[in-house]
Amino acid sequence: MRRFADRVALVTGAASGIGRATAMRLAQEGARVVCADVNKTGLAETVELIENDREWAIARRCDVSDPAAGAATVADAIAAFGSLDVLCNIAGVGAFQHTAAVSPDEWARVIAINLAGTFFMTQAALPHLPARRGAIVNMASSARLIGQAYCAAYCASKGGVVALTRALAVEFARQGLRVNCICPGGVDTAFTAGFAPPPGADIDLVRRLALVPEKASPGDVAAAVAYLASDEARHINGAALSIDGGMVVS
Repeated sequence: MRRFADRVALVTGAASGIGRATAMRLAQEGARVVCADVNKTGLAETVELIENDREWAIARRCDVSDPAAGAATVADAIAAFGSLDVLCNIAGVGAFQHTAAVSPDEWARVIAINLAGTFFMTQAALPHLPARRGAIVNMASSARLIGQAYCAAYCASKGGVVALTRALAVEFARQGLRVNCICPGGVDTAFTAGFAPPPGADIDLVRRLALVPEKASPGDVAAAVAYLASDEARHINGAALSIDGGMVVS
């Protein structure tokens, strides 16, 4: 498929995991891709993987929690490729931790990257996307719907991403911009591998999240991102799509 021929996509969190898989999938479908992340080494690897398939990509170091960095990355995308059609807000952080042990700095970091970063990147892209009848795909989590022990900051941030997605979907629906989000459960990435139960955790509270033993692959989630960003999903707006093997059924 070449659903993104002659289109430009900006993907945050592109140095690894779902972000890398998304950048590669969009490039394979014809997009010119701006890969953004704070991990310069991982970004270089992603761009090399894309260019090995004779596609176009550039890397930009970007801390999404910094509004100026987000604005500069969007400006670089316009300068390099002349337009912007798709924004994929995938950069994120999180870990299991006892709520009583979460410091103010740790709380602020999770909210700044997962929620505020999604907002700042969106705000920077808004002058460009509606005229192109573009799409935004945000990365939320199954944690937005169910109680998840030892993840207070992460759950709060991802719940906020869903609420933000829906607010933007309504505000810009008549301007040609669609905004959706994806809510993965377990995904086989280094990021989720870092979610080790904290010392003294009640393991039964963690096990309740595992309805099926298999995790999704980053490519599974990237395929859903590509669908929501494409014209095939032109009547989908404000959706929160679960990819969790049925863990959350509402």
